[in-house]
Amino acid sequence: MGNNLVRAAICGTGSYLPENRLNNSDLEEMVETSDDWISSRTGIRSRRIAGAGEITSVLATRAARNALDASGIAADEIGLIIVATITASSAMPSCACRVQRDIGAGNAVAFDIGAACSGFVFALDMAEKYIRANPAIKALVIGAETLSNRVDWNDRNTCVLFGDGAGACVLAGADDGRGILAGRLYSDGSLGELLHLTPLAGSNPYLGDSPPAGAGVDFSLLGRGNGEGSYIKMAGREVFKNAVRAMEEVVEKVLADLGLSGDDIALLIPHQANIRILENLAGRLGGDPGKIYINVDKYGNTSAASIAIALDEAARGGRIKEGDLVMLCAFGGGFTWGAQVIRW
Repeated sequence: MGNNLVRAAICGTGSYLPENRLNNSDLEEMVETSDDWISSRTGIRSRRIAGAGEITSVLATRAARNALDASGIAADEIGLIIVATITASSAMPSCACRVQRDIGAGNAVAFDIGAACSGFVFALDMAEKYIRANPAIKALVIGAETLSNRVDWNDRNTCVLFGDGAGACVLAGADDGRGILAGRLYSDGSLGELLHLTPLAGSNPYLGDSPPAGAGVDFSLLGRGNGEGSYIKMAGREVFKNAVRAMEEVVEKVLADLGLSGDDIALLIPHQANIRILENLAGRLGGDPGKIYINVDKYGNTSAASIAIALDEAARGGRIKEGDLVMLCAFGGGFTWGAQVIRW
């Protein structure tokens, strides 16, 4: 393979969602809200909540194994593991190092990156550059979050939005036209306070010895923790305005870089923040709403895991076929945002 022809191609995808499901009707019992209010404003009807012992690295490991199985690539062939997360259970060891250990990828360099909801797109960009520099490298890129640890369950403006989950993909060098064709990343720290994490008095409520009883969530555990971590705080209206504008602009710029139009894209997979942002983005881009993948109704906002989960669902559900052009776009706290076009 010649370096000038090599692109980072996706060889397999995987995801993992916790079994615990928190429906809007459950939230009605916890805060002053309603199913109609949540679904009409956000499009969210349920979200998944991590169970006992399901720290972020556990979710990430399960998604990684599914991606490796789909790719046919063995763990010891992986040379790079990047986990995008803002909810790692520890800063040291990193979530990526825990995944490396748990899947037996002893030959991999492993590290985390934090770019909030844009994390998976940022991690893909980094892995792509590693593969361009050394086409022999095979990479495992994961977005994983346990945002239930970072939610103030007394704040009805934010607790209805977020869920837990993980998604992953395996990338390898390809010279047959497949792979990441182009992408752009941006950051603006001057707006960081509009969406940020603040200190709290509680952390992961699911690190006890036994899981919640039954198939549902033990609501008495929510919000109880050990004094670590932080709450998500958000200026919703300002975040909405910036998110729509930023994602629209970056999508248009990446399309222009490739000399493409929206009509050339088979599927747009945006960060699943809320339905109003997705609908607004679709309207501004003037595209077919059916070409935008949406699963926010099932999982809520899973931050860095969002696009990774949606990509796996789309691939396994037959929404993407060989040769399709797929666009990913994200916006997250920081602020961070970016987009990529991938030939499947």
